[in-house]
Amino acid sequence: MSWRDDLGKEKYKSSKRKLPLIDFNAPVILCLFFISLIIVIINSVSGHTINSLLACYFTAWSDPFMYLRLFTHVLAHQDLTHFASNYLLLLIVGPMLEEKYGSGNLIKMMLITAGVTGLIHVIFFPNIIIIGASGLVFMSILLASFTNIREGRLPLTVLLVGILYIGNEVIRGVLSTDNISQLSHIIGGICGAGFGFRFHKIKARRNK
Repeated sequence: MSWRDDLGKEKYKSSKRKLPLIDFNAPVILCLFFISLIIVIINSVSGHTINSLLACYFTAWSDPFMYLRLFTHVLAHQDLTHFASNYLLLLIVGPMLEEKYGSGNLIKMMLITAGVTGLIHVIFFPNIIIIGASGLVFMSILLASFTNIREGRLPLTVLLVGILYIGNEVIRGVLSTDNISQLSHIIGGICGAGFGFRFHKIKARRNK
């Protein structure tokens, strides 16, 4: 066998090893990103009609669409700036969470957070309209802080994240006349902390 044949085989092997340049590494986060982006674009060119269909607000307890909007409000954003501010953090933290907890669990946690946030708003603030994924962002931040938690020990990072994010939102809610967005952040953070404790307990039981 000549050296040319060996060279040809090496080229064939190296071509088989080539991987795609782009990796769809976090299906749930990326799908949520692109769906929200499309909605923002359509909403901006349609005179904000899409947001009125997806936003969470109280109509009547007999209205089935109101229960649907308890979840769809996280897909709508006021504009591209609002959208970018939420997904800049979610794209950083989200993939790590999806890898650690799994896509299915992440979907469940996002649905629970969106539903709880929406339900609390329609009960206590029936005349207020809410949109945006900020609740999911705060849920993800608090949940991510639990990745380094150990048996019998609460990491200092968890405490600092809770104090900085949740405490800051409480202060802003007290000082601001519009505390609706801060309430969404607080609810999302509490949900994230609750999910973190729950998965930690499940992991501890399995280790025993």
